[in-house]
Amino acid sequence: MQEQEIEIRVLPSLREIDAAEWDACACPEAEGGARPADPFTTHRFLSALEDSGSVGAGTGWQPQYLAARVEGQLIAVAPMYAKSHSQGEYIFDHNWAHAYERAGGRYYPKLQIAVPHTPATGRRFLVRPGFEHTGSAALMQGAVQLAESNRLSSLHVTFCTEAEAMRGRAFGLMLRKTQQFHWRNDGYADFEGFLSTLSSRKRKNIRKERARAQAFGGTIHTFSGDALEPEHWDAFWRFYQDTGARKWGTPYLTRRFFDIAQETLRDDMALVLAERNGRWVAGALNFFGAEALYGRYWGCIEHHPCLHFELCYYRAIDIAIAEGLARVEAGAQGEHKLARGYLPAPTWSLHWVNDPGFSKAIGDYLEAERAAVDEEITVLTEYGPFKRAEVEEQE
Repeated sequence: MQEQEIEIRVLPSLREIDAAEWDACACPEAEGGARPADPFTTHRFLSALEDSGSVGAGTGWQPQYLAARVEGQLIAVAPMYAKSHSQGEYIFDHNWAHAYERAGGRYYPKLQIAVPHTPATGRRFLVRPGFEHTGSAALMQGAVQLAESNRLSSLHVTFCTEAEAMRGRAFGLMLRKTQQFHWRNDGYADFEGFLSTLSSRKRKNIRKERARAQAFGGTIHTFSGDALEPEHWDAFWRFYQDTGARKWGTPYLTRRFFDIAQETLRDDMALVLAERNGRWVAGALNFFGAEALYGRYWGCIEHHPCLHFELCYYRAIDIAIAEGLARVEAGAQGEHKLARGYLPAPTWSLHWVNDPGFSKAIGDYLEAERAAVDEEITVLTEYGPFKRAEVEEQE
């Protein structure tokens, strides 16, 4: 079979790629109006980040999109960025950076194939159907060659799929395994159906938390699609700023991002808002995928007991059941999610480090870390809230 010549380019802006061309690689399953597997690698989402200034000059996320073509046809793309820090990634390599620089190296800039500010698993090597092997291999090779030829310290591919992780490992990239907490929908008809699978004590606790949250003195609303209005984003921006200031120092997303989201992403989102005495006091933002609801941001200007659990976790379960979605991915960290029905699930990333000695040290570390993560997932699952016996104590 005659080998085809593949042209790989690095593009500084998504404006250089037609949206339909990009999405033919990023979300071919969405052709005809269906939901993408996840919305985060779509042209509209990544463009919203770029056009709003949430990535680009001054953010530490400089777009370097990879695009592979065969005879002029776009066959594969990857959302890649030159990073001048390690913020907004959620797969932490700060210790690697400190060790690298203490040894006299320059860790930044590095290359990152990722969705900025988004700890959600999804495809990172976005390949047009029919070019799966050729396209992903071209992107991996192109990214490594770019890092190597520019004498960059490293390349990182974060929150990729397990299948991509295994292909990357076979290619020679180092594999990292971490974990998050996800809720799984076992075909529940309603929230009570989910509660029936829990131990008596956990079931009672969740009912108490929901009752306490719903007694906050107001009303909880869920908005999506055309029901979303600019006033909702005015309110949510206040919540997001508060959370961002406390967690990261400054929010990752700009106010302009939410204006663009209102125009181009509202069908991808479900915004849960709590209203009290005529004003919005708390909110949680979720994104729809074809099989999952992705919990992303939360914030409030009033504290009410258990309202965070209600808006972020229990309402997300309600939405997933109503929409027939298979799971809720509740974002990074948070063992407190375990008691609320969210069990540990593995997440994956790939890494390439230029310096051979440092690469060997990181490889040894990742091998030990994978074993520790496997053990942690096993232990945490055992401590989950689900029934362990056919006969349970009476309520």
